[in-house]
Amino acid sequence: MLRECIDSVLAQQGVGMIEILVHDDASTDESLALLHDAYPQIRLLPSPSNVGFCVANNRMVAQARGDFVLLLNNDAALLPGALQTLLDAARQRAAPAVFTLPQFDWRSGELVDRGCLLDPFYNPVPNLDPERSEVAMAIGACLFLPRALWHELGGFPEWMESIGEDMYLCCTARLRGHAVMALSSSGYRHRRGASFSGERSDANTLMSSFRRRRLSERNKTAALIVCTPTPLTWPLLMVHAILLAFEGIAMSATRWNLRIWREIYAPALAGTCLPSRALRQRRRGMQAMRLIGLRAYFHGFDWMPYKLRMLLRHGIPEVR
Repeated sequence: MLRECIDSVLAQQGVGMIEILVHDDASTDESLALLHDAYPQIRLLPSPSNVGFCVANNRMVAQARGDFVLLLNNDAALLPGALQTLLDAARQRAAPAVFTLPQFDWRSGELVDRGCLLDPFYNPVPNLDPERSEVAMAIGACLFLPRALWHELGGFPEWMESIGEDMYLCCTARLRGHAVMALSSSGYRHRRGASFSGERSDANTLMSSFRRRRLSERNKTAALIVCTPTPLTWPLLMVHAILLAFEGIAMSATRWNLRIWREIYAPALAGTCLPSRALRQRRRGMQAMRLIGLRAYFHGFDWMPYKLRMLLRHGIPEVR
């Protein structure tokens, strides 16, 4: 995947100097040899241990020297004109913003999303409306913003490890009055789930892993607690806890697997019933810096629960 990803960046035309940083997260294949031999122009940040998506990206942005940064997954590749589209959009806006491009499925070429909205429980809802440019979040597989804005927002929260950090960053940006924009031209191809498993449909059944689901449920709950403006936080959290408990019982019972409850839903429910002191402190700090009201914040939300849509379309997901 690395060749197609890096080559797609090197093929971008007319954008001036590009600095490419690659964080090798303790890979066990021949990635390091490939990078050293085929791409001597990149800056390689090797890690002796696997630190996860948040730490890896924070390390790269800390080393970056450009005015703008593009986070690009190794399982993604830019389409022609992608960087120029992002740069033009960022330079035309008077205020800093977070940007993303249309995402296309690697195999089928079908449009996956133009950024995402959020449902009430912080599940990403793909935006397919070409007329809607302002969204709730940009997927971290292709996320572009001024480097100064990244530092203002504090980067990715490293306690999240992986999954949901892009949502958290975008919610933080919106609370501080910065837009999250989905552009309508160019785009990127993405092998969804290739680097972390999940989000793939096999015979119309959604597939995921225990680790992905555990981190997803935990981190979405944390984002709901920290980012939701009062006074809706606690009523939403109560409904979320009830639905999460019902979902966990149903998943465990239908799959005859108590590990699902023990490793995925029980930890997430513990976080909803008794948010940690650290989460409560983060919430106070986040809300103290909020510059927009309740209505503006929820402008990027879709009130139909996304999990219900996926259940009706694909049935109960597999967890492996």
